[in-house]
Amino acid sequence: MIFIRLVRRDLALALRRPGALALPVVFFVLVAALFPFAVGPDARVLARIAPGVIWVAALLASLLPVETLVAPDVADGTLDQIVVRGIALETWTAARLIAHWLGFAVPLLVALPVAGVLLGLPALGPLALALALGTPALAALALLAASLTASLRGGGALAGLIVVPLALPVLIFGVGIAAPGALRLLAASSLVLVALTPFAAAAALRGSD
Repeated sequence: MIFIRLVRRDLALALRRPGALALPVVFFVLVAALFPFAVGPDARVLARIAPGVIWVAALLASLLPVETLVAPDVADGTLDQIVVRGIALETWTAARLIAHWLGFAVPLLVALPVAGVLLGLPALGPLALALALGTPALAALALLAASLTASLRGGGALAGLIVVPLALPVLIFGVGIAAPGALRLLAASSLVLVALTPFAAAAALRGSD
């Protein structure tokens, strides 16, 4: 199936880039390690703000590879070849979305226990579930921003400005998972973004031609 082959290709390309998978994890753990030095060692304070720190770190980790998500394939003609072969841009963007999520979110979930220990989180189960539900939305927003800025020089900085405001509902629902219905709202937000982003990103790429 062409979609699975595209996902495998994107993952293989990501693995070839030095530090492509390790960089988000290292960044994620470093944020968790350095934050206690900034706010002090009070365990109650750390436990209260730790979910917010984790979510902001996850958002920034999703943006680290944003300049390599779309722009290189636009520059070297890969997208033109995709279109010539009759593959819909929506299929390509959906495959890139899945590959991006697998490349940054799965390693982050594996590193979450380390970050939890550094921040003094007593229970990681609810936060891990929230991240599993919410990180697809972060990956979708990163891909959308990368598609919108693919033809712009220095698009990475602009992509961050695009993603951060749009990610606020996901961050609010993710941090407030203890509130009634927050987890369902988080899942719904993520589902909507994942469903719409391939079409929006494909439209952005067509508009930039």
